[in-house]
Amino acid sequence: MIKRISLILLILILAASFFYFDLNQLLTLEGLKGSMAQFDAYKAQSPLLVIGGFFLLYVVVTALSLPGATILTLAAGALFGLVQGLLIASFASSIGATLAFLTSRYLLRDTIKQRFPERLAAIDKGVKKEGAFYLFTLRLVPIFPFFLINLLMGVTAIKSWTYYCVSQVGMLAGTFVFVNAGTQLAQVESLSGILSFDLIVSFALLGLFPLITKSLLNAFKKRRVYKNYNKPKKFDRNMIVIGAGAGGLVTSYIAATVRAKVTLIEAGEMGGDCLNYGCVPSKAIIKSAKIAEQMRTAERYGLENTAPQFSFKKIIARVHDVIAEIAPNDSVERYTDLGVEVLKGYAKLIDPWTVEVALNDGGTQTLTARTIVLATGARPFIPPLPGIEETGYVTSDTLWDKFATLDETPKKLVVLGGGPIGSELAQAFARLGSNVTQIERGTRLMKKEDEEVSEFAQKSLEASGVKVLTSHQALRCEMRDGKKYIIVQQLNDDDQSGQQKDQQPEMAFEYDELLCAVGRSARLEGYGLEALGIETDRTVVTNEYLETLYPNIYAAGDIVGPYQFTHVASHQGWYAAVNGLFGHFKKFKVDYRVIPWTTFIDPEVARLGLNEQEAIDKGIDFEVTRYDFEELDRAITDSAAKGFIKVITPKGKDKILGVTIVAEHAGDLMSEFVLAMKHGLGLNKILGTIHTYPTWAEGNKYVAGEWKRNHAPETVLNWLEKYHTWRRG
Repeated sequence: MIKRISLILLILILAASFFYFDLNQLLTLEGLKGSMAQFDAYKAQSPLLVIGGFFLLYVVVTALSLPGATILTLAAGALFGLVQGLLIASFASSIGATLAFLTSRYLLRDTIKQRFPERLAAIDKGVKKEGAFYLFTLRLVPIFPFFLINLLMGVTAIKSWTYYCVSQVGMLAGTFVFVNAGTQLAQVESLSGILSFDLIVSFALLGLFPLITKSLLNAFKKRRVYKNYNKPKKFDRNMIVIGAGAGGLVTSYIAATVRAKVTLIEAGEMGGDCLNYGCVPSKAIIKSAKIAEQMRTAERYGLENTAPQFSFKKIIARVHDVIAEIAPNDSVERYTDLGVEVLKGYAKLIDPWTVEVALNDGGTQTLTARTIVLATGARPFIPPLPGIEETGYVTSDTLWDKFATLDETPKKLVVLGGGPIGSELAQAFARLGSNVTQIERGTRLMKKEDEEVSEFAQKSLEASGVKVLTSHQALRCEMRDGKKYIIVQQLNDDDQSGQQKDQQPEMAFEYDELLCAVGRSARLEGYGLEALGIETDRTVVTNEYLETLYPNIYAAGDIVGPYQFTHVASHQGWYAAVNGLFGHFKKFKVDYRVIPWTTFIDPEVARLGLNEQEAIDKGIDFEVTRYDFEELDRAITDSAAKGFIKVITPKGKDKILGVTIVAEHAGDLMSEFVLAMKHGLGLNKILGTIHTYPTWAEGNKYVAGEWKRNHAPETVLNWLEKYHTWRRG
């Protein structure tokens, strides 16, 4: 801070001296003409000293963004001639501009980054990709104030050397014009005479040249990827969508809505993983498990505790009934009625416009389309543990069918993985009577959440009967005397970073069923991506418009990432459909700024935006406002007064940067914050909104009230207290 203040004072002193000694009068057209004879005399006596002094003066004037750089450029031509003057002015102006750029970065960037982290991050991303190109365009057109460019670019993350080099080349044309004019100084009547209208138009066209070149290069690159293929003259469809999960369903629905001819191809069940294996069945069994837990702890509600009696087979049957009840929303019949052609079969890309379909009922069909959308989803990742295939396992995809024949829950269940899926199912099966051991290699469960939330989640699972083992590495699975065991080893702190100290002894845990829940991997094989050269890196590589290597082939959903949520897949589906059908008019970048998610343990954990650790990592000057549900009337009446709301805001502002809710209805409560963040509404707006009493939603208003209370204007309140005292006489 002291260094910055000192630098600011130095700049102010130099600027004040510039005006105090009337140097600003010297750096005018009249002042320059009147001093030329004296300058020539100095130059004749000490040419190197004059060149050095002139160069230094030019650098200082430019670095301090003082008026007069244009006059100095003219003076370079008048004093030193075209060639020597161009060299001096070009290098001096570029060095001075770079110093101004570095000064701006040193004084302003950190402050702006703290106040506007998201906006600056977006700018930095664009600058990293094409900053040099746009800087070059600005430098070519001298009508843009160069001092302003120096200050603004200093706030961005463009590299200093890149900034100098681009400035050196980009300003050369404009510098040449003014230096050349300076060689004929006597004929220059005004600066506006130098920059005539025709010359400004010429510079503007010159500035457009890089943009035109970039567009032509992009067009060339797009054509180049298709060079080995013959594009059909006609197409069977406007769009082909591969995969009928959330992403594929939304994409095809939008395409049909705008009257495009669209074909949706799916080999398995309509509705994808969420309906058939993930979100829907897991929430159904979670509900059954919660009711069982409420019966077991009924005295909380003034009732008698009772051991729930149930057939596990009936619980799984209910799960399948729930799936069947929702399935018509995603059925072949419904989408056919909406105008989507649905083909059941396996799709494979033959070329960028052609798809071959191996139909489930036999035969093949070949279709062409202008646009193809990949929405093939993801599958559970199976860790390569020795013996796991021999001993057997289930995943969140397969357990619903395998467990359908069981009358009882597995007596001993090992859950491998401490993420959302593993935690949800571990708690549910423990509540339904299984002896559950949950194994997580990391130091805590649900590692994407704050440590406080992870600790809360672990205590909740342990209260439900789950034995949680964090910092434990699964080594292998094996059979001993006809029984299944998983062998694990506790990790030391150093083991987490890959450095092993003294190894801990191995431990064996017997199990009847092993549930693998260590993550999901994108379905990439069997669709012809490799043959077409479409780049994959655990997911399909796309740009911000969801385009793959081929601009007419898009991808959406879990196959893309970065968030593997059903609602994000639906969100991406809109962009894939609109960009795929109308991208030749206007393309839209996918907006990931406001992405909520919920882990449905009990109590639920909902997240939106930044948490505390992420805010610290980003260097944001933030504050945390907290409200505990033990103070909420409705939570007390429901005997569920556990949990809290945490809101991250910039220091002293009510703008919402992130929210974490731990509560019985956290997922539903988050919607209000999603709306607020999406539309830039702060906590004051939530506080000023009427919430029904008594509801859980009041918690949102109360956390906003906590923020307001923490930022009460104490000076005003003290004066009001005096006013009321005076009013009482």
